Amino acid sequence: MNLHKILKIVAALLGLAGIIFLVTILSKGDTAIQSAATDGDSAILDPMIYVTYIIFALTIILVLIFVLQNLFTNTRTLKSTLIGVGSFAGVLIISYVLSSGSDAGKYFYNGVAATEGEAHMVGAGLVAFYILIVAAAVAMLMSGIKKISK
Repeated sequence: MNLHKILKIVAALLGLAGIIFLVTILSKGDTAIQSAATDGDSAILDPMIYVTYIIFALTIILVLIFVLQNLFTNTRTLKSTLIGVGSFAGVLIISYVLSSGSDAGKYFYNGVAATEGEAHMVGAGLVAFYILIVAAAVAMLMSGIKKISK
C-alpha cells in the first residue's frame, strides 16, 4: 500500500469522525452546550477539538516533510532558502542589537509593568518590522524600475 492510499484513508476517517462529532454537537443545541460549559463540562466539544488537533498536527508534519524533501532534492532552492533564512536571521540580530529595554516600567498590561527583557524584545520586533517594511518597499521599487526599463 503506498503513502497516497494511506493518506486518503486517514483523511476519510478523520472527515467521517468530524462529521459524526459535528452532528452530535448540532443535535445537542446551543443552550445545552452553553449550560454545560458554564458548569465546566466540555465533554460535548472535546472530541471535535481532538480531531481538529490531530488534523492540524498531521498537516504541519506533512508540510514539513514535503518541504524538507523538496529542499534537499533541489539544491538551487536550498541555496536560495538558506540565503533568505540567513538574511532574516541577520535582520533579527541587527534589530535586537539596535533596540534597548529602556522603556521597561512605562508600559503596563493588566496592572503589571513590562520587564526590561520584554521591552527589549518588543523594541527588537518593532525595529525588525521597520527594516522589513523598508526592504519590501525597496524591492517593489526596484522591480518596478526593472519592468519600466525593459
